[in-house]
Amino acid sequence: MTDGGAEVRSAHLPVMFEQVMEGLRVVEDGTYLDGTFGRGGHARGVLQRLGAGGRLLLMDKDPEAIAVAQREFGGDARVAIRRGSFGDLGGWDAAAAGVDGVLFDLGVSSPQLDVADRGFSFGKDGPLDMRMDPESGESAAQWLAHAEEREIADVLWTYGEERMSRRIARAIVARRATQPLTRTTELAELIASVMPRGKHAGSHREIHPATRSFQAIRIHVNRELDDLERGLDAAHDALRPGGRLAVISFHSLEDRIVKRFIAARAKAPPGNRRLPETTGFVPTLRAIGDAGKARSDEVSGNPRARSAVLRVAEKLGVGSRESGIEKAGAPRRFPTPDSRFPAAAELRP
Repeated sequence: MTDGGAEVRSAHLPVMFEQVMEGLRVVEDGTYLDGTFGRGGHARGVLQRLGAGGRLLLMDKDPEAIAVAQREFGGDARVAIRRGSFGDLGGWDAAAAGVDGVLFDLGVSSPQLDVADRGFSFGKDGPLDMRMDPESGESAAQWLAHAEEREIADVLWTYGEERMSRRIARAIVARRATQPLTRTTELAELIASVMPRGKHAGSHREIHPATRSFQAIRIHVNRELDDLERGLDAAHDALRPGGRLAVISFHSLEDRIVKRFIAARAKAPPGNRRLPETTGFVPTLRAIGDAGKARSDEVSGNPRARSAVLRVAEKLGVGSRESGIEKAGAPRRFPTPDSRFPAAAELRP
């Protein structure tokens, strides 16, 4: 996941490409799903490794990404394309039939950052939108126009770990009472105006004051963590024994969800002598190696890669029901805005 700023990578340089290909372990006649097509960097690598009997399933929320997929891959009989969130991959018959690999490359893509009209970057003035699917749900501007001050503060703290969440939320509510926030630069300048100057102010080490807030609002508007939860469950169910799940995350919130998801299905929970013994645990995933990081040469040529974390797991020969892991009624594994209290964590202005 990139931040909301102007950091840009080449659209032709997918993050951790070689590590992803190694992790997926593509076989010629296998079926693979790329749930975050973007501009197809990883998808091309998978397709090059598939034979005539292979299959590549492509998904993306972004209609512009789907247009690229149709243009570049629509004529290939091995490829199927579906517009939508990877959280809904379980509803796609082509995926439900079973896959040998699933890839999620999380966060916002460079093409989305590059286009000012998408509203992801405060480095370019544009409409305050931030939706990955601009035809679905509320834009950032629409949400900020009606959300309560407490809700805004909770989102900024929970998804952006912004210590000044209450101060920023108050400023937003006060501003919208006289003038709606409709542009990215308006919001960025408002946030900067109420933030204390850091000890590295003016240096290259200082991130923009609006970075964490933009990230948090984007995650909330696009329901990114909820999609990740649902997508991981659906990918787990769709994977055939021996199939691989590869997830690239760019933020600790995402990586924590992925790490815990794999661990819960790979390792038995610790016992508690105060509680009665439960039924035997049957693992359904095997973690493949430790969390991967981009090599130094990639980071030097592609700054976005410096925060990338790759986790890979392999499906074992049992299903989720046999493992004893119940999805129905299970608590959410990611933090929600009302589960944290920015008032207790923030230094009072």
